[in-house]
Amino acid sequence: MHIFTVRDLRERTGELIRGVENGELAVITKHGTPVFVAVPFDETLLREGVGAALAIKLFDEEHISLNRAAKLAGLSVSETIDMLGRHGVAVIRPTEEELERELADFS
Repeated sequence: MHIFTVRDLRERTGELIRGVENGELAVITKHGTPVFVAVPFDETLLREGVGAALAIKLFDEEHISLNRAAKLAGLSVSETIDMLGRHGVAVIRPTEEELERELADFS
């Protein structure tokens, strides 16, 4: 996710558009306060809606929790897990150390 100021909109509009075209979110701020979000206009947005598309992106980029993603999408946690799965977004993300401990338990 990229953060742009209102001033950046004048000077870096092309960069903002290219990023969003590449599937990246952009937050535009005024005096440090978020004013709006640029969300990629893609199949996810068309199929799932703005709230869900934003929830998927923010959760995938680890900016929000699963509970927050569910609230943003207007879904239950289990419905959100299903939605994330349909979009190939892993809900459980173990660290390398956690995976090594799990594998050691099976040895």
